[in-house]
Amino acid sequence: MSPDTSSPAPAPILAPAMQASATEIYLFDADTLHLVDVNQAARRNLGYELKALCDMTPLDLAPQVGRDELVALLASLGEEIGDQVSLRTRHRRADGSSYPIRLCYLRIVRDGRTLILAIGDDLSLELAAGMALEQYQARFDAVVNHTPGLVYQFVLHADGTMAYPYLSEGCMALLGLSVSELQQDPERFVRLILPEDRKGWQDAMAASKAALAAWNWEGRICVEAWNDVKWISLRATPLPLDGGGIQWDGIMTNVTASKLEQEETRRSRARLAELTDHIQQVKEQERARIAREIHDDLGGNLTAIKMALAMLAARLPDDAALRDKADYLDDLVDRTIEAVHRISLDLRPSTLDLGLVAALEWQAREFEKQMGIACMFRSADREIDLAPDQAATLFRIVQEALTNIAKHAGATRVTISLRRLRQHLTLSICDNGRGITPADRLKPQSFGLRGMSERARALGGTLGLSQAPGGGTMVVVKIRLAAPAAARSESTRA
Repeated sequence: MSPDTSSPAPAPILAPAMQASATEIYLFDADTLHLVDVNQAARRNLGYELKALCDMTPLDLAPQVGRDELVALLASLGEEIGDQVSLRTRHRRADGSSYPIRLCYLRIVRDGRTLILAIGDDLSLELAAGMALEQYQARFDAVVNHTPGLVYQFVLHADGTMAYPYLSEGCMALLGLSVSELQQDPERFVRLILPEDRKGWQDAMAASKAALAAWNWEGRICVEAWNDVKWISLRATPLPLDGGGIQWDGIMTNVTASKLEQEETRRSRARLAELTDHIQQVKEQERARIAREIHDDLGGNLTAIKMALAMLAARLPDDAALRDKADYLDDLVDRTIEAVHRISLDLRPSTLDLGLVAALEWQAREFEKQMGIACMFRSADREIDLAPDQAATLFRIVQEALTNIAKHAGATRVTISLRRLRQHLTLSICDNGRGITPADRLKPQSFGLRGMSERARALGGTLGLSQAPGGGTMVVVKIRLAAPAAARSESTRA
């Protein structure tokens, strides 16, 4: 309807408090249904001026409501004060848009005139919030149902009873139980865990409860219906509840495949370590055999040649040229004997037969003599009873460490220490060079460091690299001695 701009605006009838209310308030005649007054909140929402609204009826604002329907609704209003009826409809704004509204009608009498007071609540925000909640719930359900595992809430009450307030649809796929089955009998999950893994589950839960820290556990469950044993990983966050209970929100996933891969990797590494150890042992045995043959055969033959040359030289005529040639051959045999001796020692020092302490003392002297780098060996024990393979392995680690120092460290001093404490043996090689960086350890061609580490691991020990006091690098090897060997070493030391 078009407002009559020539007539004055109607005087407001609603009380000032109603005019200022954030709720929409309408007042209309019970007989003619014409609007008498509309508060500011309703006018702002509708986009009409009061004068225009007073030429309308509630049916103009809600065209979908029939006149008979509205009259019947109002007729149902009782005569008692406080009687009311309500209606959900849509109001049309001046711009043609509409919004949902809930109207509550009350009958009032003003100056002998029967009026209807309609209080309206704009439902736009409520519907928007409902739609947002539905969308959020739909997204949550989609994420949870597509998560590879079981999303759950687990509650441990103060009296020790358990409950699963929420379980996702992954329950059946992971545990072989429906959501209702596990919620009705929460103890069934504990019975699924293999007996040998239950204590770990309980201990991890107790630790999480005590510290209010994350609950992390991995263990095996047996689904009898499928005759299947699988590894599961549990990750949950605790939340204290009123009354002393704890609620965990978390996820369980099937990690059987990764566990089997880890186990296979562990077995492969163990087999590789055994193979490496075997190769090292075979290599040492072959070195020892070659060293013996070189020493015994070549050394003996060269000694015989030297003796024969001496005999021939004594019988040569007095000829300077022949005498020079004989002296040259004698010197050549001496150099060859020295070379044979050096090669034999490099293959396997004969001092190893005297024990690791003697061998390391000899190696320190040789290194200092050959490289011109001061090298000191320290050991409180004059003899440590080790198996030949153990002694040879530790000796090779020292050789490799000294080789690295000579090539890369730029050191002027090296200290080798061998210390036994009860049933543990510690070997350290320390230099004052430029030190080793983490990048040096990761170089593709750092086979020396890897070789030392593998040798130490083959002995059941560990090898550590660290910065030495005052700069440089310290290599520390720790192994455990067998009890009988340790006892014999203690007796020898005494």
